[in-house]
Amino acid sequence: MEVAAAFLAWLGVSVVVVSDGRWGLALGTAIATVGLAALAFPSSGILGTSALAIGGVASAGRRATTGPPGWGIMPAGSTPRVVLCVAVALAALWTALSLTFGGDAALRFAVFAVVGLAVARVLSNDQVPGVLSAVALMPLAVAAATGFGVQAGGLVYIAAAAIAAAVPWLPLRKPVAA
Repeated sequence: MEVAAAFLAWLGVSVVVVSDGRWGLALGTAIATVGLAALAFPSSGILGTSALAIGGVASAGRRATTGPPGWGIMPAGSTPRVVLCVAVALAALWTALSLTFGGDAALRFAVFAVVGLAVARVLSNDQVPGVLSAVALMPLAVAAATGFGVQAGGLVYIAAAAIAAAVPWLPLRKPVAA
């Protein structure tokens, strides 16, 4: 179960990385949310899992209504993004299984993959909907990471969900150089 949830988290953020259309970004956000919420369940309980799920689904719902129309999954020139997704998956898997100790390898893999790919999308792209979708996944991954042994209160998960749900409401304007 944990391996499948970690795969869903990576798959979802990978879809966000390789998508440019609103439906592709929304689908990727929803898939990653399902994976992260499932991985957070053992440490967060029903409150934390529900909060992460609601925040991620709200973010995906908003993204499905704003941004460039269509799916936009793997548009022309997206080969470097696909290679990035595979490379980050391999690096996250290696780190989660070899360089870190203790249980929760699936959770570590998912957090490393989601944060790494989301940061890569933010730093390498200037399309605002894709950047905002990646930014919305970061607090969900960080909240799920609290399950590495610390029993966090429900407030951490609620705050992450609120941030993830609020990010897609930011204006879709590119900054203008002065």
